[in-house]
Amino acid sequence: MTSKKPRSCELAIRVRYAESDPMGYLHHSKFFEYFEMGRTELLRQGGFRYRDLEASGILFAVAKIECRFKAPAYYDDELVLTTKIERISRARIDHSYALRRGDALLCEANSTLACIDRSGRLIPIPDELFDEDDF
Repeated sequence: MTSKKPRSCELAIRVRYAESDPMGYLHHSKFFEYFEMGRTELLRQGGFRYRDLEASGILFAVAKIECRFKAPAYYDDELVLTTKIERISRARIDHSYALRRGDALLCEANSTLACIDRSGRLIPIPDELFDEDDF
């Protein structure tokens, strides 16, 4: 019996000083770095390292990303990022994200990743990355 690959994960993040702008807020660009951290951790929890996929010529490019900011985060805040796989097709993965400080929702986001080769052409997502019923 094989265990199912995770479809979501939570990642604890503490806002670092260097990520804050002069007003003391977490800079908006850092949210997108956090989303990447969530995707990478979700893949890792499924038993894969993104660096190994890249080395074998399998790349995931962000084709679309959007974020709805609800409230600011500040230096030294303890945050929790929830990353979920919402949809998988043969060549794309749609993720959703929710970043919270305690019970406060700071942002919600969505992304679409395209599976490509080194020349930028769409390729199928390798079967071993996901369970058969994902497609």
